Amino acid sequence: MTDTQQVPAACDRTGDFHSENTSGGLKRTLTPRHLNMIAIGGCIGTGLFVASGATIAQSGPGGALLAFIVIGLMVFFLMTSLGELAACMPVTGSFSTYAANYVDESFGFALGWNYWYSWAVTIAVDLVAAQIIMAYWFPDVPGYIWSAVFLLLIAGLNMASVRLFGESEYWFSLIKVITILLFIGVGVLMLFGIISGGENAGPRLWSIGDAPVVGGMGALIGVAMIVGFSFQGTEFVGIAAGETRNPGKNVPRAVRQIFWRILLFYVLTILIIGLLIPYNDPSLLQNGVSDIRVSPFTLIFERADMLGAAAVMNAVILTSVLSAGNSGMYASSRMLYSLAVEGKAPAIFARLSRSGTPRWALAATTAVAGLCFLTFIFSPGQIYNWLLNTSGMLGFIAWLGIALSHYRFRRGYVRQGHDLGRLPYVSKFFPFGPIFAFVLCLCVTLGQNYQALLGDSIDWAGLTATYIGLALFVAIWLAHKVVSRSRFVRLDEMNFSKIGTRFDSEQEAEATSRRGRELEPRITQARS
Repeated sequence: MTDTQQVPAACDRTGDFHSENTSGGLKRTLTPRHLNMIAIGGCIGTGLFVASGATIAQSGPGGALLAFIVIGLMVFFLMTSLGELAACMPVTGSFSTYAANYVDESFGFALGWNYWYSWAVTIAVDLVAAQIIMAYWFPDVPGYIWSAVFLLLIAGLNMASVRLFGESEYWFSLIKVITILLFIGVGVLMLFGIISGGENAGPRLWSIGDAPVVGGMGALIGVAMIVGFSFQGTEFVGIAAGETRNPGKNVPRAVRQIFWRILLFYVLTILIIGLLIPYNDPSLLQNGVSDIRVSPFTLIFERADMLGAAAVMNAVILTSVLSAGNSGMYASSRMLYSLAVEGKAPAIFARLSRSGTPRWALAATTAVAGLCFLTFIFSPGQIYNWLLNTSGMLGFIAWLGIALSHYRFRRGYVRQGHDLGRLPYVSKFFPFGPIFAFVLCLCVTLGQNYQALLGDSIDWAGLTATYIGLALFVAIWLAHKVVSRSRFVRLDEMNFSKIGTRFDSEQEAEATSRRGRELEPRITQARS
C-alpha cells in the first residue's frame, strides 16, 4: 500500500468547520450497528470484570454502589455534552478540536497529546493483563510472547480498514454484553433461591461490620479512580463520529444508549455483587491482576455450581482485554492523526493508506504500547499498576476537557444569537451537566492521593506515581502557550458558520435518499 498525502484540516484555528474528505481521507464506513455496539460495550474491560471487587472491598457494598452511581451520572452528563458537540461537528480530533476552538488553542493541543498518550499507555496495560490471563492456561510460556502476539493482532485489525475495526469491535462487545446479561440473570436467580449459592446472601450482607459504607469519604475518593477507569472509553463515540455514516443522526442515537448501559451493566452488576459476596470476603480483598480467578464474576458463577466458570470467565476477560486494546488503538491513532492534520504533530502522522487508515499514527501508537515489554525487567503486576495509575489520571483530564469545551461552546453559540433548533442534538442538562462533570473530575483528579500528604512524612513516591500525568499535561499546555502565545477564545469570536449548513445538507441528502428508496418500486413496476 502507498500513502496518500495529508488531507485538509477538519477544522481551522479560527473554528471554521469543514467536512472530512471522504475520497482521499478517512472513510465514513462505521454503520449504526457498529456505533451502537461500541457505545453499549466498547469500554467494558478489566475495570468491571476484575477491579470491581476491589471497590467493594475498599469502600463496602454501599460505598461501591454510590461511587458507581455518582461517576456513572457524571459520565452520562459528559456523553450528552460530547454528543451535542460530535453530532454537529463530527471530526476525528473530537474534543481536542473542540477545546482548541472553544477554550484555548494550547489547551486543545495539550488535551490531544494527553489523550493519545493516555490510550497508547492503556493498550500497554491491556497487553500486560493479557500476559497474566494467558498464564492461567500456559504458565510456562513467557508472558512477553503473548503481548507480542496480541499487539500484532490489534495493530493488524486497525491497519486493515476502519470497517474491519468496527466489525471486530462489534463482536468483541457482543460477547461482553452477553456475559454480563448472563451474570445478572444468574445473580438474580441466586438471590431468589432458584439457583443454589445465595442462601447466606441478600440485604443482610450490608449490615456486616462497617457496611454499607466503609472508610467514609476518603474511601469513596480513593475508589473513584478505579470506578472512573471502568468507564473510560465511553467517549469513543465522539472519536468514531468522524468515520460514521450520517453522524448527525447516529451519534445522538448512540449517546442515548449510554444511560441504559450505565444503569444495567454497571450499577446493577455492582448491586448484585454486593448482595452476594460480603465486602470482607478474602477473595475480594485479594482482587487484582495476580490471580484472575478472584474476579467477582468468577466467584459468583462458582458459587452457583456452574462448572468451568473460571476457564469461561478467563476467556471472556481475555476477550474484553483485546476489545479494550483494539478500541484504544483506534482512538489514540485517530487522535494523533487529527493532531497532525491540524499542524500540532509531525505531518507524517497525517498520511493515510489506500484503505483510509493513518498507518504512521498507528505505528507510533504501537511503539508506545510496547511499554508492555517492560515485564522483561519488572513483574507484570508492578508494570500493570504503574501504567494503570498513569492512564486513569489522564482519562479524567480528558473528561474535564469535554465538560469545559461543551460549556463554552453552548455559551458562545447562544451569545451570538444562534438557534439551538439547528443543532442535530441538544443536551437537556446544560448548564448543570457540564458544571457537575467538571467539578467532580477536578475533585477526583486533585484529591486522588491526598493521604500521601498526611502523616509524619510525605510519601513522595506515591505522589509522583499518582500525579505525574497531571504534571505532564500542565507542562505541555503551558509550554505551547508560551511558544504560540495563544489566548482563551472569547465567546464573541467563536465561529459557528458551518454547523447549521452541514446539518441542513445532511438532512437534505438523507431526505433525497429516502425519496429515492420510496420511488424505486414504482419505477421498477413502470418499466416492467
